[in-house]
Amino acid sequence: MKTIIALLKPRLLSSLNNFRPDNKKNIWIRIFIFGAIGLFFWAGTFFACWRVLLYFQSVQDFGNILALKLLTMVVMTFFTLLIFSNIINCLSHFYLSLDLQILHSLPVSARDIFFSRWLASTFDSSWMVVLFSLPVFLSYGIIYKAGIFFYGVVLLAVIFLALITSAMSGILVLFGAKILPAGRIRTIIIIVGFILILSLVMVLRLTRPEQLVNPDSFASAVLYLNSMQAPASPLFPTTWITDAIKDALFGNFQSSLFNLALTGSCACMLIFFADIISQRAYFKGFSKSQTTPERLFRAAKRRFFHWENLLLFLPRTAKAFAVKEIRTFFRNSTQWPQLFLMGALIIIYLYNFSVLPLDKSPIKTVYLQNLFSFLNMGLASFVLSAIAARFVFPTVSTEGAAFWIIQAAPVSLKTFLRIKFFVYYFPLLIMAELLIIVSNLLLQVSSFMMILSAATMFFLVPAIVAMGVGLGAVYPDFKSENPAQAATSFGGLIYMILCFTLIAVVIILEAGPVYYIFMTGIRNQVLTNWQIAWLTGSFIIALLLCFLAIVYPLRLGEKSLKIR
Repeated sequence: MKTIIALLKPRLLSSLNNFRPDNKKNIWIRIFIFGAIGLFFWAGTFFACWRVLLYFQSVQDFGNILALKLLTMVVMTFFTLLIFSNIINCLSHFYLSLDLQILHSLPVSARDIFFSRWLASTFDSSWMVVLFSLPVFLSYGIIYKAGIFFYGVVLLAVIFLALITSAMSGILVLFGAKILPAGRIRTIIIIVGFILILSLVMVLRLTRPEQLVNPDSFASAVLYLNSMQAPASPLFPTTWITDAIKDALFGNFQSSLFNLALTGSCACMLIFFADIISQRAYFKGFSKSQTTPERLFRAAKRRFFHWENLLLFLPRTAKAFAVKEIRTFFRNSTQWPQLFLMGALIIIYLYNFSVLPLDKSPIKTVYLQNLFSFLNMGLASFVLSAIAARFVFPTVSTEGAAFWIIQAAPVSLKTFLRIKFFVYYFPLLIMAELLIIVSNLLLQVSSFMMILSAATMFFLVPAIVAMGVGLGAVYPDFKSENPAQAATSFGGLIYMILCFTLIAVVIILEAGPVYYIFMTGIRNQVLTNWQIAWLTGSFIIALLLCFLAIVYPLRLGEKSLKIR
């Protein structure tokens, strides 16, 4: 135990060093911002669950069935999320971390290294799920007026759930590393996981669950509610956890303690098995992970045409950087499933517009079509900013420890940032315009709304991309083992807040003018000179904000990189 604590001590000390008075990272400001946002989402989760359960209580006969089925689904969702998260984190902590070579050179056993990394992986994978599961169970306790016993059972059950999923993931990773190198396993798991999530989302959306609120299909909904009373398998840990929480909720103390004891004993057993397997398999898997490349497929070669010929118009140095950026993006196989998922979400996004029941609304269709088109600009912009936060913001951080090569290269940092800007600008512009134009065609909006939506996205896209590149240069993380984690850092949070603020301000500036233009067209009226001046001023201010968001972040990023 002393050895494990000693191995964990550097991580604990590095966390405590952030709170030193001479730290220049403004840790208290970050804690305040992250804490405020986390509290907001925590309260929002609690309020949403509380409202849903309150509504279930008003449904006669089916209220408790719905609430308990929701509890089962919540536990299963947390279990799935923890399994997937733990597998990825176990692979990184056990085999792919940069400090593992130093740890294995120390006079400590591989078993102690395994357990120290397992504890760190368990915490990293579980703390957020555990934290945001508490408001869900708190809403159950308030609605059903449960006592202190219920909250104690919930706390232990959630901890056991985290330990069970972490131990199961550790065992799976240990067996997998015996068959394939760890780097390739991570890629395969990420691809398979995204395919499963993609399939689930597609199936759920294509089944059109909105039909359940249609009175014509009420008979099928009743049959569905009756089928939900079927018991779960008694061999699954999720069933024990669900039963323990459910029995504690209704005051069945003995049954709750029994199921809780089953869950705790299962967690201890799995940890014991992980210990035995690690003594035989861990070091061999680590040795294999150090000698095999992570790439699954070789790059395809064509004799007659090469995509690099499309960049011949660039200077040689700029072309070299652009080619490097594109190759780096596609060589990272963990990007592929995210591209597939993004494509599937775009299809679902457009499919939702094709099934909107506008003809059944009491509001005239012409109003709804243009209203949805206007709101669609904001929604598409938010989707674009989320994609940019994942792909564009970490692009400077992907240089990693080799950033000194960029600084020594015969290319200015301004050109370096502009290349990154244009590499991501054109694909995102095509995607954004595709979303807007196709969704507007499905809504059959007016020509004015079509032109306005396309023009707004044309100016918002470069602003969002430039803010991603510029702020990514202001808040780079060259030491991270996974540069994609930069999107969840303090700089990524600032980027998302500024993007949402810019989008909201632009939409607000356009809302009033668009309303007057639309209504005057409907009523066959003419705009006054004052209204024309106001409309022109609003659009000019929105355009200037987009231009400022393009220029200033890139200059700020260049200045920040120069002083490094």
